Amino acid sequence: MSASTNTVNTPPSVWRAPQLSMRWWPVFLRNLLVWRKLAIPSLVGNIAEPLMWLVAFGYGLGALIGQIELGGEKVPYILFLASGSICMSAMNAATFEALYSAFSRMHVQKTWDGIINAPVRLDDIVLAEMLWAAFKALFTVTAILGVMLALGISHSWKLLAAWPVLLGVGITFSCMALIFNALAKGYDFFTYYFTLFLTPMMFLSGIFFPRDQLPPLVRAIADWLPLSAAVELVRPLFMDRWPEHALRHSLVLGVCSVVSFWVALALTRKRFRS
Repeated sequence: MSASTNTVNTPPSVWRAPQLSMRWWPVFLRNLLVWRKLAIPSLVGNIAEPLMWLVAFGYGLGALIGQIELGGEKVPYILFLASGSICMSAMNAATFEALYSAFSRMHVQKTWDGIINAPVRLDDIVLAEMLWAAFKALFTVTAILGVMLALGISHSWKLLAAWPVLLGVGITFSCMALIFNALAKGYDFFTYYFTLFLTPMMFLSGIFFPRDQLPPLVRAIADWLPLSAAVELVRPLFMDRWPEHALRHSLVLGVCSVVSFWVALALTRKRFRS
């Protein structure tokens, strides 16, 4: 009897398989309705910084550099920078939403606690937050891409294929950010994530200069970073070419997404259990 009682009272493992359903949709819709009131200021804030980077470095530094050699071909530096910076914008937009906004809803406003009182699992809430952050990233990069097209940086019809890739970038980095969201005790904790992970990856992923310039060991590591995979998939599309090794780079993003989501979900379950 005692052994049976202990078995019944043992809580399920936080590492169990995700239990997902379509109940994530009302949570996603709730975030959309709240955000709709601040959509314009949010959009301006999200696109202003990457466009300033593009103008300052693309036109300013680009005037000094001129063209850059990439894969045996000379391309304008502003095209090189734009094709990488849009991946960085997707990363940043998804990360900020899955960190600061999700943390506010989870810890400060206690919105997640209220939602759990409805017939909605915590797993569905985490899934909704991930998809919401990815949607905001896609919305942001769509606006930035429109400005890039207006500036005549690229006219390739292959850029249509960049949308699903950039959505995948948003999913990957929102999953990774939700890990730190689950671990954070306050907003200051996110500084470690930006300083020790995102910023180094931003400079190692070939956004501002080709990764060929890196030392061999550093380049070997950089080749497997998720942001490097994103750049390798998007940059050829700007140049009116199809990416090489697309399956490999897609798998990098896919594996990072699945593993990160599972870890984030387990840590979030652990946090709410305690």
